[in-house]
Amino acid sequence: MEPLQQQIQVSFSYPVHFTRDLFACHNPLLKDIVGGGDPDAPKKLLAVVDKGLYEHHPGLLADLENYCRKYFKICQLTATPMVVAGGEDIKNDPGALTRLHRAVNTAGLCRHSYIMVVGGGAVIDLVGLAAATAHRGIRLIRVPTTVMAQADASIGVKNGINAFGKKNFLGTFAPPYAVINDCHFLTTLEQRDWLSGVAEAVKVALIKDAAFFAFLEKHAPALVDRDLDFMVQVIYRCAALHLHHIATYGDPFEAGSSRPLDFGHWSGHKLEQLSGFALRHGEAVAIGMALDATYSCLAGMLSRTDCERIIDCLEKLNLPIYTPELEEAELLDGLQEFREHLGGRLTVMLLTGIGQGREVHALDADLIRAGIELLREGVPVKSRAAWGLGG
Repeated sequence: MEPLQQQIQVSFSYPVHFTRDLFACHNPLLKDIVGGGDPDAPKKLLAVVDKGLYEHHPGLLADLENYCRKYFKICQLTATPMVVAGGEDIKNDPGALTRLHRAVNTAGLCRHSYIMVVGGGAVIDLVGLAAATAHRGIRLIRVPTTVMAQADASIGVKNGINAFGKKNFLGTFAPPYAVINDCHFLTTLEQRDWLSGVAEAVKVALIKDAAFFAFLEKHAPALVDRDLDFMVQVIYRCAALHLHHIATYGDPFEAGSSRPLDFGHWSGHKLEQLSGFALRHGEAVAIGMALDATYSCLAGMLSRTDCERIIDCLEKLNLPIYTPELEEAELLDGLQEFREHLGGRLTVMLLTGIGQGREVHALDADLIRAGIELLREGVPVKSRAAWGLGG
């Protein structure tokens, strides 16, 4: 018998909103999103809040409850919002997913109900996995509250938690129902979190948009000084570049062997693990970008001038370019783990210029070690020719 062949095409669409004071009763955005699909029937809403955010915004739960009370005919809270631990530790807790599934069951949610998660990228990753797997998918509203989450981690289609010592080993591809970026939540971020999120903007600029990189170079002092207007511009442009890539590059669910937007990530993910997650994701990515830019230079792909600009920009943003974990032998295991995570053959993004990426399928361990040595010693890029290492 001839095989039966089935082809299914599914179109996904979701908005990424930008607002301020989302839970103020005069702001109709959340009400309009929840009521947009079926305005005649009130929808159940399970809210999950990042504990770290709640500690800085102690009135948040009351604001959310008052908001849903005002718009009770549209969105109905199933219970007092759940407050869960934030940060990478929550993605390392295997019981956290079970607790969320239990809450979904207790609330009696269905596929037309909503789960809204308010917090950083780690909490959003976890709750996204719970929403995607309960009833095979419940509508998820993401309200990211960090620079990293608003610019990158929460606007795509991935959800995941860590397992077996590997980042995002368990997860799904499931688009959110909506994403809402509220810039007010950024004002209470610790300086490390404020700046580490900018690392993802540097990343996407380096492989996609030289003009955006120049913007980051120029306004690095303002970003370090926590200029909110400039940060909102950075987040908006970074989100736009990510969404354009997801929509136009033909592989949003990563069926292939490549993840072009993961420049600096093969070592970044491993550095997070080796540091016991003491390094923020953005800090680890910044170090990974410094290493991959230096490697690109040593391999003769990237000019020393461009490499120097990249290192200089990271340092102006007070982002690290070196950590002792780079010296650990296990770092190179990150290449195999990166390949396993994507499937197929190893594919790593390097640079041929600012705004110009090139995928390669093998890295030279000796060049990696040479790059690490240069970063450790802080040798200026313009002096690297003295090492006789290319570029």
